Amino acid sequence: MHPILFEIGPLKIYSFGLMMGISFIIGNILLAKEFKRKKFNPDYASTVTLICLIGGVAGSKILYLFENWSDFIANPLGMAFSPGGLTFYGGFILAAVSIFIYSKRVKIKFVKMADAAAPALLLAYGIARIGCHLAGDGDYGYPTTLPWGTNYSHGTYPPSFAFQGFPDIVAKYGVNGVVPDTIPCHPTPIYELIICSAFFFYMWKNKEKWTTDGKMFFVYLLLAGTERFSVEFLRLNPRFMFGLSEAQIIAFLLIVAGAVGLNSLQRSEQHSV
Repeated sequence: MHPILFEIGPLKIYSFGLMMGISFIIGNILLAKEFKRKKFNPDYASTVTLICLIGGVAGSKILYLFENWSDFIANPLGMAFSPGGLTFYGGFILAAVSIFIYSKRVKIKFVKMADAAAPALLLAYGIARIGCHLAGDGDYGYPTTLPWGTNYSHGTYPPSFAFQGFPDIVAKYGVNGVVPDTIPCHPTPIYELIICSAFFFYMWKNKEKWTTDGKMFFVYLLLAGTERFSVEFLRLNPRFMFGLSEAQIIAFLLIVAGAVGLNSLQRSEQHSV
């Protein structure tokens, strides 16, 4: 793992920050192309990207602090200003609300703006996961004997710490009550990159075919929710309810929203024929 890719004097280039930056740049390029194709002002794309950046980081941090409230109360400044500790769905929700407000301001229907942003958001999320993989920040999965199992011992959150709250894993793989840092684990960030890239190309290929307002966005909700819901079975997040993690509960709601939305659009199309 390479949390710090390289150093230039006192300047340190962190892999997570670099990949986050690259993901937003690529997302902005794709969004501008879609805005231009849909005959929106392409300058709005940069503003939407900036909103996603600010809202995404702020929302991710806020949800992470709520998830770790006792630690936050014990060390509020340290937790609030630490470079790590981001929960994606918090950023997704805050960014979505912010874009909704912005869409009202520029007089573009939110659903049209969401359609334009959907493919870019899916790919950008996958690219950002490369940063999680390189940083070894605990977004990886359970131990595995598969040939591509990855050693996260040099990450910012090695297995000896990451698995402390998982007694079953410690009992099965631990040595003297501690899971070895060198144990190979599922590289779930790479799984997410692969799945998101495949879904992105599927959506990008159909972007001119899916002309009904909302269809691209509802497909995004369905695919993004399915991707995260599936991968979470391999990740080491605590189970929240019904044997599912918090992320899986939110992902399930996205799947339902996407399915209901697509069904509603299909019915509307049938009635209009």
